[in-house]
Formats: sequence, structure tokens, C-alpha cells
Amino acid sequence: MAEDKKPARKPKKGAERKANRRGAARLAAVQALYQMDIAGAGINDIFAEFESHWLGGEVEGEKYLPAEAAFFRDIVSGVVRDQANLDPLIDDALSRGWPLKRIDAILRAVLRAGAYELERRKDVPGRVVVSEYVDVAHAFVETEETGMVNAVLDQIARRFRADEFARAGG
Repeated sequence: MAEDKKPARKPKKGAERKANRRGAARLAAVQALYQMDIAGAGINDIFAEFESHWLGGEVEGEKYLPAEAAFFRDIVSGVVRDQANLDPLIDDALSRGWPLKRIDAILRAVLRAGAYELERRKDVPGRVVVSEYVDVAHAFVETEETGMVNAVLDQIARRFRADEFARAGG
């Protein structure tokens, strides 16, 4: 396969063990958003590439988990559509002096996807969303950075899901 058909970053070995179809869709969405951010790829090209090569396919001897394509599309298109609103929201949740533009591109993708899902996908419990994106972050970065993902998404979750977190005793 041509080199340009490969996502810019692959998860660490073994990171995909616990993933389900939605978890695989989240992981693919983060990879797609990363690729769009770094390479400037368009959304239609990303959808075509990921749906034909990555979602449940085998690339360079590695099997990628089957992913819920509609969920993948919703996350990617939702982040693209809502990015102008998501980025300031994430900036507000980050520590002072560390705006989103200074965060590593893969973490920007994780935070944007997580923030989108917390705001728009009320069918998924907030704690599940936070946990899933912390797991996605673990696939790419070290523990210290996943703690930041957890803290930022938890803060955003409490903004959009305050009633849900209050009922759960958190």
C-alpha cells in the first residue's frame, strides 16, 4: 500500500484490545482528525480513505478493528462543523498558558472529539465518553498526558452534563 494511505500515527501495540465497534470508531475518528489537522486532508477524502482502508481492514499486516462507520462519520463531521465552538471551550478547560494550539496535534484531536461527543451525543453517558477518550489517548501518549485529557474532558462534561454528574454523586 502506498505510504500516503497510512494514518500519520498508529496506536501503541495492544491498545486496541478492549475496544468495541464504537471504541474503534472513536480511535479512527481521532486518527482522521489528526490527519486532517497535520496534512490538511479534506473530510471527503478522509471518509473515503478510512472507510475503504482502515475501518475493520488489514493494513501492513495489522488488523484494524471493525468500527461503527456512522458513528465515525458523526464524530469527524461534527468536530469539523463545530470546531470554531469546540476550541474555545477546550481552551477554557486547559491550564492558563497552555492554549489548545500549543497542545500536540494528536491530543487536540482527542480533546475535540471528546468535547464534541460530550456536547452533542447525549445518548452516550458522560463518564463513558471521558473514559473512552482517556483510553484513546493511552493508545498514543504517556500517562501524564492522559491525565490532562481526563481533567479537561471531565471539566467539559460537568458543563454539558451537570445533571448527569450530580445524579451520579460526582
